[in-house]
Amino acid sequence: MDSAEQRHIVLMDTTLRDGEQTQGVSFSGNEKVSIARALLGTLGVDRIEIASACVSEGEREAVARICAWAGENGFGGRVEVLGFVDYKRSADWIRGAGGKVINLLTKGSEKHCRMQLGKTMRQHLADIERTVEYAQSQGLAVNAYLEDWSNGYRDSRDYVFELVEGMSGLGIGHFMLPDTLGMLSPAEVGDYLGGMAGRFPGLRFDFHPHNDYGLATANVLAAVEAGVGCIHCTVNCLGERAGNVSLAEVAVVLRDKAGVALSIDETRIAALSAMVENFSGKRIAANTPVTGADVFTQTAGIHADGDLKGGLYLSRLSPERFDRKRSYALGKMSGKASLINNLDELGISLTAEEQAAVLKRIVELGDSKHIITIDDLPVIIADVLEDRQDEGARHVRLLNCYINTGLDVDSTASLRLAIGEGESQSSGVGNGGFDAFMDALGKILAPHEFELPELVDYEVHIPRGGQTNALTECFITWQVAGRKLKTRGVDANQVLAAVKATLRMVNLQLPARRHNAPRQDRQKRA
Repeated sequence: MDSAEQRHIVLMDTTLRDGEQTQGVSFSGNEKVSIARALLGTLGVDRIEIASACVSEGEREAVARICAWAGENGFGGRVEVLGFVDYKRSADWIRGAGGKVINLLTKGSEKHCRMQLGKTMRQHLADIERTVEYAQSQGLAVNAYLEDWSNGYRDSRDYVFELVEGMSGLGIGHFMLPDTLGMLSPAEVGDYLGGMAGRFPGLRFDFHPHNDYGLATANVLAAVEAGVGCIHCTVNCLGERAGNVSLAEVAVVLRDKAGVALSIDETRIAALSAMVENFSGKRIAANTPVTGADVFTQTAGIHADGDLKGGLYLSRLSPERFDRKRSYALGKMSGKASLINNLDELGISLTAEEQAAVLKRIVELGDSKHIITIDDLPVIIADVLEDRQDEGARHVRLLNCYINTGLDVDSTASLRLAIGEGESQSSGVGNGGFDAFMDALGKILAPHEFELPELVDYEVHIPRGGQTNALTECFITWQVAGRKLKTRGVDANQVLAAVKATLRMVNLQLPARRHNAPRQDRQKRA
């Protein structure tokens, strides 16, 4: 094992502080406590930053609850709060809430110091020294942010160097270097951080990246290669504008590409991501690395075939690594291997001929239905096998069905059927779409001396866990010649599922009626 593999990188999560600067995000006290417990106690991050000092009474109460829990569970020194260069105010607020660490926000840019504070760097340093000394006198450990450090370093390295030199003897634990506007490239990160480490080899530097150019994860890799020992991140990239770097992406990139050790339990990442998604109201994209709904789903049939034959499309980013499962999408791009993988998952066995029929139906549905889930598959299989069983009795086929319905108006249906070698069409009106269809169907079947039986029961189901676009099963029970007959129809449209269940009943009954017709005609002629 080489030295790179043994090196440990500290992760500091700032979801509850910087992440809460996301537009529209405001965590309640209970939500903050739940996220903090999950970050430290379940996921195992090294440090968390949970709030800004002096914001509100509600924020102070949340900080107090988190700090109390952390102290009881051995995490007291790992909970941090952002404070300001305001002498006693921030320090007293944090200490009063039970905090033990203040992250002091200093000006890492000469422009910020001069234009925002209206002070010289020497005046700013004097304020910093007074605030740090007071915080330490109150038992607080002190870290320091250099706000807008990336722009400050680019515009005036001398300012940054003099500021850090002035703070280097104050007992500050971590000097935290933000790319506040997300403007750095990986090459610039390596250059700037290398310059800081070379000038101050005895200091501990953190890197705090933002994602405005979409380079935050790449910049983290460059920062670690430059010697930085701590990275700041958020869950689900929460943060101002384009957000902060993703905790999940940082975890996998540093382990797989930098070969370093981390404290976190990767199997907990997805559950924490879902928690923050729910609490924040900010949904992540389905193709988000590691945590997205679709990132362990193979869609193309050729990929499923390669996995089935030899794991040809697998990588180190396996779903099992994150306590998730691989899936194979079902749709118009599916192949035999996609179906087989899903059948194996469900424990269902089909003959080659049955598989071909089911796959044909899946591809047909994929042309009209965006997503077919594994939960839909048993429904499709049952429908296809019933169709194959009833194939010889299919005298009536649906050619077209248009149903129109609305609020406080009668529904209408236009229906066209193939009956034997001919075609028939009619329209109907009813109290709802299915009633209008039955009216039109009755008119078409009347000349064939077919009277629709009594409807006894009508059930509609979607697969367990299905969404609003799931396939629908409709079961209709009919009273036929003193016995009950139950038929099934399947479609993404609920009314069309009922239409198909009804036509299945007609196909099962029409041959019997036709067989009896000659005998009835003979009786009439006699």
